[in-house]
Amino acid sequence: MTRRINAYTFSCLFLSVLLTLLMAPTVRADIYKYKDKNGTLHFTNTRPATQKKFKVYIKEYKPEKSRFFSTTQYDKIISLAAKRHGVIFALIKSIIAVESGFNPRAISKKGAKGLMQIMPRNYRELGIRDPFDPHQNIMGGTNYLKRMIKRYNGQLKLALAAYNAGPEAVDRYKGIPPFQETREYVKRVLHTLRIYESGKST
Repeated sequence: MTRRINAYTFSCLFLSVLLTLLMAPTVRADIYKYKDKNGTLHFTNTRPATQKKFKVYIKEYKPEKSRFFSTTQYDKIISLAAKRHGVIFALIKSIIAVESGFNPRAISKKGAKGLMQIMPRNYRELGIRDPFDPHQNIMGGTNYLKRMIKRYNGQLKLALAAYNAGPEAVDRYKGIPPFQETREYVKRVLHTLRIYESGKST
């Protein structure tokens, strides 16, 4: 059964409401991967009823909801990462807001860790020894984001979809995968980006 995610509220006018929304980390539905009898690779957010062999490609992430984390504590590190990797400050911060709600100890069921939710298989390539270290996590996550932006020739929506669902899924569907959670993720990051760029939040 496909998990339903409430549509992100675009009509928020008051800063207090906007900040509250920013503190709610993304909800990730399970994404399954399987090959059909012809060897074609499929990705779906609905558990395959007719397939005996399938793998959970991305596991749902349910972050902490009871704690509040500062939205400005990591601004200096974000600025350094933005300059080093040529990615705009507001975009990095938007991804952190949506991915972890600024919780440096966030862990997904799949094993993604830290502020930008980095998977263990990427630690070495991204130069991460401690995923809970804010500096290492933000630098590594921004590096990965830059690679996705470059891979998709600056098409931000595709880069964000790849950050969420993996580049394999984006390549497979030749666009944003038809996963509700991935489409919602892209919308939330872009909406948060507009908030930061408008100066309504810091």
